[in-house]
Amino acid sequence: MSTGFALDDAAWASPWRRRAVGEKVLLAGGLVGVGISLPVWPGSVLAAAAALAILLGPAQVSPRVLARSVAAPLAFIVVGSLSVLVSLRWDGGPGVAVTEETRRSALSVLGHGTAGTLGVLVIAATTPMADLLGALRRLRVPDACIDVAGLVYRLVLVLLATVVQMGEAQAARLGYRDRRTTLRSSAALGAGLLVRSWDRARRLEEGLAGRGYTGSLPSLDPPRRTSLPFVATSLVALGAITTAALTMGGS
Repeated sequence: MSTGFALDDAAWASPWRRRAVGEKVLLAGGLVGVGISLPVWPGSVLAAAAALAILLGPAQVSPRVLARSVAAPLAFIVVGSLSVLVSLRWDGGPGVAVTEETRRSALSVLGHGTAGTLGVLVIAATTPMADLLGALRRLRVPDACIDVAGLVYRLVLVLLATVVQMGEAQAARLGYRDRRTTLRSSAALGAGLLVRSWDRARRLEEGLAGRGYTGSLPSLDPPRRTSLPFVATSLVALGAITTAALTMGGS
C-alpha cells in the first residue's frame, strides 16, 4: 500500500509491520525516555545509537528514507542548539558570548533532541497510522477522537500529494524560472490548495453521510500476539543503556 509519504510507506512495508503495537511502543517509548532523561554522555548517545541500529538493522528502513525523515527535525534541533549556545551581553556595548554553561546547555539540547527524535522514528517507521489508531481504539479512546485523527491524517496525505502535483505542473510550465514567476506561482499554489482543501473536506463529509456514518468508523484490526522474547530483549537493552549511563556518571 503506497500513500505517497516515504515514512508511511516504510511503515507499511516494514518487517515489524505484523508485530504487536504494544511491544513496539515499549521499545520506542523506552528509547525516548532514556534518551531524554539520562545524561547526554553516554545515555543519549547510546540511546541514539541503539535507535539508529534498530532502524537500519532489524526494521530495515532505507538509509535514504531515514535521512529524509530525520533531516527536518535535526535542522530544527541544530538551530535550537545554536540559539542556546550563543548568549547576548550588554556590558561595554552589545555583543555575543559563548560560556561553559551555554555550551553545556547546547550539547544537552542537541543530544537529548537527537536521541528523542530517533526513538520516535522507531515507532513511526515500523507502525502505520492505521495500526496506531486500532491500538487506541482497544484502549477505549473515544471513537470520535480516533475518527477525527484518522480523517485528518488521510486528508493531510491527500493535500501533500496535491501540492506535489501542482508544483510539478507549474514547474513544467516554467512557473519557477525567476523570482517574479516564483512568487506568482507560489501565490497561485497557495490559493489553489485552499480551494482544493475546502472541496476535499466537503466531499469527505458527503461521503461519510452517504455511507450512513453514525459516529464510528470501524476497520479491520487482526489480533497480534505479544512476543515475550522481543519484550525481554527490549527491556534488557534499555536496562543496559541505563546501567551504563549511571555507572559511567556522564554529564
